[in-house]
Amino acid sequence: MKKLVSLLLAGAMVLSLAACGGQTETPDSTPAASTPASTPAQGGSVQLMADLNTQDAIDVEAESAASDSLYDEIFGEFVDSYDKSLAEGDQGTRLGLMAIAEAKLLETGVVLPYMNNAGNYAISKIAPHSVPSVSWGFDGDYRSYKGLLIADQFLEPAQRAELTAKWGESATADEYRDYVKQWMADNGMTLQDSYTLAYTSGYEPDVWDTLSTNKTAVGAPLSMTWEGLLSYDCKNVQQPALAESMEKSEDGLTYTFKIRSGVKWVDYQGNEIADVKADDWVASVQHAADCGGALSSVIAPVLNLPEYVAGEVTNFDEVGIKAPDDSTLVITLSEPAPWFETVLGYSAMAPLCREYYTSQGGKFGADFDNGAADYNYGKDPQHIAYCGPYLISNFTYQNTIAYTANPSYWDADNVTIKNVTFRYSDGTDPLFSWNNVLDGTFNAGCGLGSQALEQTKTVAVPDDPDGKTYFDKYAYVVLEDDTSFLNWVNVNRYAYANFNDESAMRSTQDADTASRAAAAKLNKNFRMALALSRDRAAVNALNVGEDLKNASLTNSYVPGSFIVAANEFTVDINGTSTTFPAGTYYGEVLQAQLEADGYPMKVWDPAGNDGAGASYGFDGWYNPDEAAKYMDAAVEELAAEGIEVSAENPIHLDYVYRDYSTTGSAMDQAMKQSIESALGGRVIVDLVAAGDSDTASDASYMGDYGYQFNFDFGGSSGWGPDYGDAQTYLDTMLPTGGMMQNVGLW
Repeated sequence: MKKLVSLLLAGAMVLSLAACGGQTETPDSTPAASTPASTPAQGGSVQLMADLNTQDAIDVEAESAASDSLYDEIFGEFVDSYDKSLAEGDQGTRLGLMAIAEAKLLETGVVLPYMNNAGNYAISKIAPHSVPSVSWGFDGDYRSYKGLLIADQFLEPAQRAELTAKWGESATADEYRDYVKQWMADNGMTLQDSYTLAYTSGYEPDVWDTLSTNKTAVGAPLSMTWEGLLSYDCKNVQQPALAESMEKSEDGLTYTFKIRSGVKWVDYQGNEIADVKADDWVASVQHAADCGGALSSVIAPVLNLPEYVAGEVTNFDEVGIKAPDDSTLVITLSEPAPWFETVLGYSAMAPLCREYYTSQGGKFGADFDNGAADYNYGKDPQHIAYCGPYLISNFTYQNTIAYTANPSYWDADNVTIKNVTFRYSDGTDPLFSWNNVLDGTFNAGCGLGSQALEQTKTVAVPDDPDGKTYFDKYAYVVLEDDTSFLNWVNVNRYAYANFNDESAMRSTQDADTASRAAAAKLNKNFRMALALSRDRAAVNALNVGEDLKNASLTNSYVPGSFIVAANEFTVDINGTSTTFPAGTYYGEVLQAQLEADGYPMKVWDPAGNDGAGASYGFDGWYNPDEAAKYMDAAVEELAAEGIEVSAENPIHLDYVYRDYSTTGSAMDQAMKQSIESALGGRVIVDLVAAGDSDTASDASYMGDYGYQFNFDFGGSSGWGPDYGDAQTYLDTMLPTGGMMQNVGLW
C-alpha cells in the first residue's frame, strides 16, 4: 500500500498528525540552505549510471523477475513466519507469532524503524480529546475536524491535564463535550467555529478520487467530503453514522447494515444530486478494485474481492457485498476478521454515488477506463459528489485548500467547525506556522520545531502578569502515535536520476561504483552495519532540540504497545516453547525473539511510558561497536566475492539531500557523519542535492514502481494503521503490500 501521511513541517499544527493507514512521507523539517553534493570516485568509467539506466530503457519483465528472486532470498524467513500467524485464530498466539515474524523482518537489515509523528512541543487552543484519537481510519484525523472544540485562548498544560482527567472519568462522549463547553465558558473562553493551519506538498492530492489510491495525500483531505457506515466518537467508541445499525452473524462472516434514510449526495456547490443508498457501497468497492485494488486490499477478507482484483473472478456479483434494497447493505467475508469493523470509517469503505460517477464518464469492470476522453470523475474537487461534513470551496495548487460546512450533512447540527482552511508551506521558512500563530492567521496553535521552540522561549505572552514566555506558559509535549516512519535499503536500485525528470537528482555513480554498492547492499551483514551506525537521536536533536531528541524515535515497525494479549499463550522461540501471560505486549515477544536470535537491537523498554512499557522514546538501534563488527564481517564476505572494501576503497551510497532546508540539511549532514564515523570510513554517504521538497519526494516517495526510486538508502515512507491488528502493518511488507517499492522491488 502507498498511503501518504506526511509529517507536517516542524512548525505546523499538531492535532493528530498521523492520518491513519497508509504509506507515509517523512518531514522536510525546516528550510533553506544549499550545500553541494559529495562526489564519489568514478571507478574508471566516464559514463554515468544516470545515462545508462534511463526510464525509457527499463526492462520491466527483467526487473519483475529480479524482484521475485530477491524478495524470496531476503524476506523468505519473514514470510514463512508471517504465514503461520495469519492462520492462527487465538488472539494471544496470533500476536506472538506476528511479533516473531516482525523479528525476522527487522533482522534483514532492509528496514530500519525511525520515528513516529509525536515527540515534539506544541501550543494549542484545542481541547484535548474533543475528537477521536483512534490511530486507524480517518475518524481520528481530518474528518474529526468537524467536532473540534477550539477556544479563543491557549490552554495551559495544567488545564489540558484537568480536561484529560475529565475525559477519562466521563461515561460518554456527549458528557465530556458538554463539560468542555461549560468549562470554557466558566473560564472566560469562547468557542471558535473555524480552523486554519498549514499543509505541505505531502498533503496535497494529485487526484480527487479517494477510492483510486491508498495515498493519504488523497485519502486524508478527501475524508472530509464523505461519511462512513460507522464513526468513532471522542471516547473512541464506534457510533452509527450512515448506517443506523449493524448486525453481525454468529460465525463472524456476515455484516448487515441498515442505511440511514434521507441523506443526500450533493455537488461541490451543495446542490442535491441523489439519495445515499446501500448500492453506493457496492459501487465503491467495485470501483476501488477496478482502480487496481491497492485500497481494496485493506478489506481483502470480503468474499471473492481479492479474486476479482486478480481477475480470477470476473463477475462482480460473486463478490461478497450486496444491496438487496436501498436501505440494506450485506457484506460477507471469506473468513472471520475481528478487526473488520475498525475499517468502516476508512477510505476502503467510502461510499460512491453510482449515478454521479457514471454521469462523469465512469464505468465498471472490463469497461473501466479512467483515461477515456469523457472520464471526468475525480479530476478536481468540482467533479466529485459529497455526503460528508464539508464541501471543498477552494483549491489552489500549493496555496490553499478550503472547506465549508455541508448544510446537507446528516449530522450538521454537531459540526462545530464551519470552515477549515489549509495554507501551503513550501518548507523554506522554519517559522511559517509560528509567525502565522502570532499574527492570528492560524487560530488554533502549532507544533514547535527547533527554531520556533527557541522563539517561544523568548517571546513573552502579551499582558501576562508574570511576564511568562509562550513556552513557559503553554508548551506541552505531543504524545506518541502509531505511525511508523522507516528508513530503507534499496536492494534493487535501477534509477540514478528522478523518474519524472532525468535532469533532477542525478547520481555521480558510474557502473563500477554502482556495482560495488549493489553487491554491498545484498550483503546482510553490510545492511545491519548500516542500520546500527545511524545516530538517530543526534540527528533528531537538530530538529526538535536536545531535550526531545529521543521522544519521537521508534524501534519497531508495529508499535510495541499497539496490541496486547487478551489471554495466556505459548509460542515456539527457536525450538523452545515459551509461555507469555495475558496482558503481554507485542513488543515483549518481539524483543524476546530478537534476543534469542542474537541480535543487539533493543525494541522494547519495559520501563518506558512511565513503567507501562514502550517501543518509542529511546534509540535502541544505534550501536557503533556492533555496527563495526557487522561491517568487519561484511568486508570479509565481500572480499570472497572479489570486492575489496576499505577506507581507501570505500562503498559509496547515495542519499537524498534536503539542501533546501536549513534543518533538513543539517540533519542529513549529521547522519552522514554518524555512518562514516561508525564504519571507519569504509562507507561514504554521498548527499545528492534535491533543490526543493517536491524533487526530494519524487526521488524517494512518489514513484509507483521500485525501479523509479532514486537512492541507495534512506527514503521517506512509513505506515499508519488501517485497523486494530498487527496485520495492518505487516501486510505492507508482502509483495502486494506496496512498501517493497521503497527497496527497489516491483
